[in-house]
Amino acid sequence: MADLEAQQDDQSSTILARPNLPVTLQFDEVVYKIKMNEGGWSELMKRNAEEEERVILKGISGSVLPGEMLAMLGPSGSGKTTLLTALGGRLGGDLTGTITFNGQPLSNAMKRKSGFVTQDDVLYPHLTVTETLVYTALLRLPGSLTKAEKVGQAEAVIAQLGLLRCSNSIIDGPVARGVSGGERKRVSIGQEMLTNPSVLFLDEPTSGLDSTTAQRIVSTLWELANGGCRTVVMTIHQPSSRIFHMFSKVLLLSDGNPMYFGKGADVLEYFSSLGFSPGMVATNPADFLLDLANGVATGDTDEDLEEVKQRLVTAYKTATVREELSVADYDSGALPADDDRRWSNPWIAQFSILLGRGVKERKYDSFSRIRIVEVLVAALVCGLLWWQSDIDHLQDQVGLLFFYAEFWGFYPMFQTVFAITQERMMLTKERASGMYRLSSYFMALNLNLPMDLVLPTIFYAMTYTMAGLKHTAGAFFSGLFVLLYSVLCTQGLSLAIGAALMDGKSGVTLGAIIVITFLLSSGFFVQHVPIFISWIRYISISSHTLNLLLWSQYETEETFHCTANHTCLVRDFPSIRAAWIGGTVSAVSASFVAMTGMLVFYRLIAYLFLMRLSVPRK
Repeated sequence: MADLEAQQDDQSSTILARPNLPVTLQFDEVVYKIKMNEGGWSELMKRNAEEEERVILKGISGSVLPGEMLAMLGPSGSGKTTLLTALGGRLGGDLTGTITFNGQPLSNAMKRKSGFVTQDDVLYPHLTVTETLVYTALLRLPGSLTKAEKVGQAEAVIAQLGLLRCSNSIIDGPVARGVSGGERKRVSIGQEMLTNPSVLFLDEPTSGLDSTTAQRIVSTLWELANGGCRTVVMTIHQPSSRIFHMFSKVLLLSDGNPMYFGKGADVLEYFSSLGFSPGMVATNPADFLLDLANGVATGDTDEDLEEVKQRLVTAYKTATVREELSVADYDSGALPADDDRRWSNPWIAQFSILLGRGVKERKYDSFSRIRIVEVLVAALVCGLLWWQSDIDHLQDQVGLLFFYAEFWGFYPMFQTVFAITQERMMLTKERASGMYRLSSYFMALNLNLPMDLVLPTIFYAMTYTMAGLKHTAGAFFSGLFVLLYSVLCTQGLSLAIGAALMDGKSGVTLGAIIVITFLLSSGFFVQHVPIFISWIRYISISSHTLNLLLWSQYETEETFHCTANHTCLVRDFPSIRAAWIGGTVSAVSASFVAMTGMLVFYRLIAYLFLMRLSVPRK
């Protein structure tokens, strides 16, 4: 094992020792504004134009050289994350000022040379560390590399970030314990390190970690910057004193204003020259800076919080001695020529990788123990309740067919709505990195959904056999086809709802209302539906499902014993007459065509909503 680790350490040192191109980041007078109450109708809210516009960043300047690590400090709401997002090229809207990389504006080529680690570790819980990084490498690294080379790059990152011990552990799971918080953060950093970036942006990389783990993370970042000649920029809320002394430069923000930019070692001397010092008691420099950013000053002063903040902001802007922002004398080299290439891999490669990853992740949800038990218990109870019913107990059989439409109208709804809402953060993160096209993701997602057809098949086979429905292969398989087709239609509706709302609870609530409306309009409960609302049955998945299930079981001229001495037509039975649109070929075809239209239409709606929230980096 030691030999393997040494071998992989050597591999990582050769592959990831330093980026291909050192990059100097420089930003000057960055201002960002947002519109408040835009589109509102209240005249009171529109009375003053200044009230409609809020300035988040107020003229911030700085620079970071290769091998340096810049920490942006400030209280919550100071603009740290907004500035980081702007520097990383992920912020739209009213952004002014200049942001350059080696003296050039941000380009496609430069974006491919940078990495961005979000505050939340957005990872698939059931994939192992190795699987997570390998799939990311397959998607992000260029198609000119072979699969073995991409896997080798992932293994090198695992070794460099010290993840060998947990490489085969899942990220998180309800049964098996996943990796620790610090290991999760290193996996997130590793995903961005796969492209061997020249610039690495990190949003609160130590959030939620204990001080020891946080120090290990920052030490790793310091090694990546100092040893790899990378430019590292991070936001951090309240670092320990040991972490603080690792920062090459510090940018202190307060309400979007810069209070200090310069070397971390000079920060206390600078504020002491303004009459602010931490006092005689040993103080964490970061705590002292956050106090100042909040307007809390030590010593005897009658100034209130806002006066202190304004004084420090003014002092910084008017100071004669400031960090020299010019980096023209640092020869970082010219950036590679920009190109129009947006995707690292062709569509079919993206699709196949996403499909494989989706199958591996989704199988844990589709075939979890609780879902298997739920379906088997429900099937057993139904089979016993409808045990060996025959056509002379027609109401019972129709009730079972209606229950098919009802149960498999609700159950897939809950699964799919939560599935797509849980995918939101992952989709947004990966699309922002330009990993794949939305179309390849959406196609892979839809081909993963049929995994959910296994449990309906088992449920149908058990209940069909126990209930004693028509004993012919044609009736069995046509009914099974109808049931599975209705599940696919319901999944499409669920995708549309989930993509539109992107909130699991709201999506399930809306979905339940729609499904209940569809069920009530199917004709089983209400047999005399008023004409002004009867049109709902023609757009109801449940109505068409029930109609096709009735068609799979009964012939148009089939009879049953309505009394001891008389037979009646099945089609004249009240529950069937109200629910059955018709057993003719044209009526059956119309229901099938309607369900096909809904299957396609709902997925189109879902795709359009996903386009709205996942705009990739250009």
